[in-house]
Order: sequence, then structure tokens, then C-alpha cells
Amino acid sequence: MTADAPEKFVRAFDAHDAFERDGEGFVVTTSTFGGRVTAEETDDWALVYSLEVRVPMLSATTEEAVGPAVEEGWFDTFALRLEDAPGAVRQDLSLDAYEVERVADEAVATFEFEWGNADHVPRMTKAMAEYVEGTYVEGIVPGYQYGSPVSELLSSARSSGGDGDGSGDPMPL
Repeated sequence: MTADAPEKFVRAFDAHDAFERDGEGFVVTTSTFGGRVTAEETDDWALVYSLEVRVPMLSATTEEAVGPAVEEGWFDTFALRLEDAPGAVRQDLSLDAYEVERVADEAVATFEFEWGNADHVPRMTKAMAEYVEGTYVEGIVPGYQYGSPVSELLSSARSSGGDGDGSGDPMPL
């Protein structure tokens, strides 16, 4: 960790078992897609945090071709649903910046916010990163044969339904 990362950011994220250091930031380890958190000082006591989560575009995970209209519709819906990510945290969180953009074969979601108590932020960013993953899984378009990591996510979602013994009803895909 370099001296550029704020000390209270480093302390808070080092203490949380859902994160691993990655240069000047931390990576979420509880989500298939991870997510990378960084922080910067502000003029007051709060820090500005940025969470970036990269997920594969639909066409990057299917074994067959996905038409442009399906891909665009999926991406637009995914981006709209992610606007609600701050609702996944217990605090009243307002984003200073939010963006979902397509970069090659990935959808890259970036959430930026200012927060004063660094000790709360690991739980907040973990919840948002996991919200991105859940939203991704909910948005999988039926009718395609999916490869990794989507096939594993769908299998996990199917096996965790019902009474928890892996014999739950199949997902409504």
C-alpha cells in the first residue's frame, strides 16, 4: 500500500475480512465479480470513495451469438437497475457520481460517494458489489447456453432455492 491511500481507509478495509489489498485500493472477495474500492482525501474529514465493478457483457458469456438488440436491451436494463445499488446499504447513501459503461466485452459500473466514517464503508461497498452481482444474475436472459462464470452463478442460484438442501425449484429462467 502506498502512502497515497488515506490511513483511515487502509485501516478500515484491512480490518474487514471481505477485502484484499490491491495497490492503492482493495478488492471485494465475496463476489464472483469482485469490485475494487479506492479512496481519496477531501478538504474536510470525509473521504471520497470509488467502487468499480466489472461484469462480462451478455455476449461474452454465451456459447452462441447474442443479437445487438438483446445485448443493448440487457445493458440498458442492467444500468437502470444498478441506480438502486445505494439502497442495498443500511445508511442513507447518496451517490456523487454513477456510471455504467461498456468497455470491450465488459460492463463497468462505477459508484462514487463521500462518507465521513471510514469504518462503515467496507460493509457499504461490499453490499453494493454484491448487489451488482445479484442484479447481474437476475438479468440473465433465458434461452442461451452460458459459460463460466455465469453457468456457475446460475447453478449456485438454482441449488440455493427451496429449503437449502439443493433440491429447490428451478429458477424461473
